Amino acid sequence: SPIYPSPMHDFGYDISDYTAIHPLFGTLDDFDRLLADMHARGLKLILDLVPCHTSDAHPWFVQSRSGRENPRRDWYVWADPAADGGPPNNWLSAFGGPAWTLDARTGQYYLHTFLPQQPDLNYHNPDVVGAMENVMRFWLDRGVDGFRVDVMNRMVKDPLLRDEPPNPAFETLPPRLRTPFYAIDHIHTCHRPETHALVRRFRRVLDAYPERVMIGETHGTFAELAAYYGADNDACQLPFNFHLLLASPWRADVIRPLVEAYEAGLPAGAWPNYVLGNHDQHRLATRVGPAQARVAQMLLLTLRGTPTCYYGDELGMENVAIPEDKVCDPAALRMPERAGQVGRDPGRTPMQWNAEPNAGFCAAHVEPWLPVEDGHAARNVAAESADPRSMLHLFRALTALRRAEPALHGGLYATVPVAAENVYAYRRTAAGRTGFLVVLNFGGERRTLDLGHAAAGAAVAVATGLRRRGAVALDTLALEGHEGLLLRIDVDRAAAREANGGATANG
Repeated sequence: SPIYPSPMHDFGYDISDYTAIHPLFGTLDDFDRLLADMHARGLKLILDLVPCHTSDAHPWFVQSRSGRENPRRDWYVWADPAADGGPPNNWLSAFGGPAWTLDARTGQYYLHTFLPQQPDLNYHNPDVVGAMENVMRFWLDRGVDGFRVDVMNRMVKDPLLRDEPPNPAFETLPPRLRTPFYAIDHIHTCHRPETHALVRRFRRVLDAYPERVMIGETHGTFAELAAYYGADNDACQLPFNFHLLLASPWRADVIRPLVEAYEAGLPAGAWPNYVLGNHDQHRLATRVGPAQARVAQMLLLTLRGTPTCYYGDELGMENVAIPEDKVCDPAALRMPERAGQVGRDPGRTPMQWNAEPNAGFCAAHVEPWLPVEDGHAARNVAAESADPRSMLHLFRALTALRRAEPALHGGLYATVPVAAENVYAYRRTAAGRTGFLVVLNFGGERRTLDLGHAAAGAAVAVATGLRRRGAVALDTLALEGHEGLLLRIDVDRAAAREANGGATANG
């Protein structure tokens, strides 16, 4: 999350200075020491870049709103009122209400995709593009390893400010999304074609520095995600793929087609990525249940591409009920009638380090900004480190194997047919003899599978329960309810079986 100076109307996403550190978090000297120590340990540090909007307290906006003739007026999106004196068009804020606020002194409205305290920058102005490129260079020169670009898909808006049309898919949306915001189709404020030229410019800034990465927050269809890679992979290296995060229901026949469609739609040479948790959604273990959370982690850490794990999901942390007087989320505060649906606080509670008061996140006499989970005495880093069957041990076993095995960190993906309900299987292979077969039971019922077509033999490398080991018979493979198995197989024999009617490669 952002660590820049901010009035904190939206937890730092309202930035008043892009090239400094908020005093809450320290100083630039502290940051430099952190970065140096991370690099000494072989770790990378990626900053959250927020180019869509600034704080209304940012000097750029203070100058912009000071008068219509100010040189920075056009750095933001200003427009005259409609004929009735209301907002210029029907654009809506993602945090509720119109996306426009009237500035009484200058008589025009300014645009804000989120809070009124977060005015949107105007990327049709080349000076704004140059200023944000300089922000990137400031941090790249200090040695940061790249950026996660906030709401990349909403940076550029229609210069004609045309009304959004009705959303043709509105009636098919789940009930929680049938709100005024989703009743319109955001074709003029999201995924604008001009965005891709801007992203390529940002990429050229990164490419002037070795080994840097750009990750984009790019909610969209698979075709829309693919466009952010660029025609020659010259734009965003990792446009976030949120399809597993938002998948519903959590079933094999839903998840498998999402993976296959994504693999099939990636541009040549593009590198995939998967996300199962973030700060805008309920926690993984709450969405899919504690038992399936282990299956989900095995899925995330064995698919082809870069996995993104949200803090605490490696422990199995769940949502925390937030008392009404403790709600912090701006979206929930602006839409109290929907706080239970849109409120993001339940998945943002403090990291649980130990069984002490406040879970070791802060001193016992300090009240954290959100309450700690009641079950933190058992679900914390210290306790799970000592428990060889814990979710944390599973996470560490999977990440260690992934790091060590070329088939898992860089190999091919291929779906394996399974004649069993709610079971998903796939193979990961690379050059050499050893590969892996992943078998995931998305349901609670025990299954006996015939996977003899997938390989001649297999042995358990990691099981979600961290109990099973040794060789297994693939033609009579027993899979317990809510169980996932990562099986080591012989690639040469698997290839021979595939030639006789086995699985087909998708990646």
